[in-house]
Amino acid sequence: MTTETEPLLDASHVAKSFGAVRALTDASLTLRRGEVVALMGANGAGKSTFVKILTGALRPDSGTFNIKGRPARAGSPAEARRSGLVPVYQEPSLIPDLNVADNLRLGGTPTEPFRRWVAELGIEGLRLTDMIGQLPLATLRIMDLARALASDPDVVLLDEMTAALPTDLVEKVLATMRAQADAGLGVIFISHRFAEIAHLCDRASVLRDGRTVGDLKIEPGVEDRAVELMLGARIDLGSRAPGEAPPPRPAGPPRLRLSGLAAGNKLTDVSFDLHAGEVLGLVALEGQGQDELFATLAGFRRPTGGVYEVDGRAAAFGHPADAIARGVKLVPANRSEALLKERSVRENIALPFSTRMRDWGVLRMAHERARVAEAIARLQIDTRAQGEVQRLSGGNQQKVTIARWLAHGVETLLLFDPTRGIDVRTKRQIYDLVRELAAQGTAVLYYTSELQEVPLACDRTVVLFNGRTVDEISAAEADQETLMRAAYGLSRTRAAGVSA
Repeated sequence: MTTETEPLLDASHVAKSFGAVRALTDASLTLRRGEVVALMGANGAGKSTFVKILTGALRPDSGTFNIKGRPARAGSPAEARRSGLVPVYQEPSLIPDLNVADNLRLGGTPTEPFRRWVAELGIEGLRLTDMIGQLPLATLRIMDLARALASDPDVVLLDEMTAALPTDLVEKVLATMRAQADAGLGVIFISHRFAEIAHLCDRASVLRDGRTVGDLKIEPGVEDRAVELMLGARIDLGSRAPGEAPPPRPAGPPRLRLSGLAAGNKLTDVSFDLHAGEVLGLVALEGQGQDELFATLAGFRRPTGGVYEVDGRAAAFGHPADAIARGVKLVPANRSEALLKERSVRENIALPFSTRMRDWGVLRMAHERARVAEAIARLQIDTRAQGEVQRLSGGNQQKVTIARWLAHGVETLLLFDPTRGIDVRTKRQIYDLVRELAAQGTAVLYYTSELQEVPLACDRTVVLFNGRTVDEISAAEADQETLMRAAYGLSRTRAAGVSA
């Protein structure tokens, strides 16, 4: 039995590694009855790993984790639920091919409490015979929360579940969770919206680089301190060459033009121009629509609204090959999506030169060989293990994905977090290459999860928040704090009277 002073949840010094990667090194969180605690952190801080451990999806390597005073059974989501901790994630956890009643039965959710909570949370007219696949996303999010509350939990973890909701439903959710906390529930709340955190939460626990670095009381001005903690001291990646200033925005028509672009549920209103000869940075926290944007630009999905033009012509791509034919080429963050791991370096780089499956063996064209060799030399790719590209380091594999388009030719290059997981030296090489490509007339759209990269590689930056472009920041103004505040939907400047 939990006493009034004993924590409902107490995770202390939790660590987790994936191979050589330390996702968490020292994460802690305490939650008591009646509290709402925000879990905050920049991209890559370790929030996702910590949440998976708290909800039983992952086992920690070390540390302690107790629920209601008893050791939690890590690695078992079902056990976490039985212990009283129920998560509600950003993506629906309902089976679309079944109706509401069948989903409730599968999850063991009692029907009448579920009905009451759905109504309390603002959804009317929902029938048990409704098919999940035919319901709006906002309804599905409310249903997930109603299922969680119907199970009479002790702790509810809301992981960005308000991101897909309209304002009226967000207000319902926040009011309901505040009332439940006042009645003794414990709530862990994850949101990239400071306004929601300030409205609902009592405290904020901040993660940075896999560590808990602060526990803040929610009060006026707390957002400034939270931004400081999330940023901390960063690795020095260098700076632009002395005297090198970002060039003025090129004149003439844009290479890419987006106006009110929408795609799926997350990308709702994106507008910007990208000119030949410039590097446009894109900054966004996790899940703000950047994945959908790049997928749409590269032809992996179709836009559902707005304007997308390449060189002044509409670009309704039905396939990535259509985008490539128009000179728009993607380097994804996940190298495994782009590489043939058991093929050689040369074959991977030469792949665009071949348009037929039968040509995928030894390619003999002198022109192709020369272009491939030039790209390898330009990027200083280590070819000692070139028999299979999977034997290369992560940095060299990323160089291969970029070299492919250098060899083939590229008018517009889409770089999605190209330096993630690679060493500092290779990062500097990629920054220099990006600047060199822009100087030669390539248009580059550069998404990065590392804010300190922006002034090194980019001429200006647009910020994406909640699926919309909300700000444009010049390279001269793009310090980490300014970018972080914009990415959280805050004003660029600190509140008056708040010290650094």
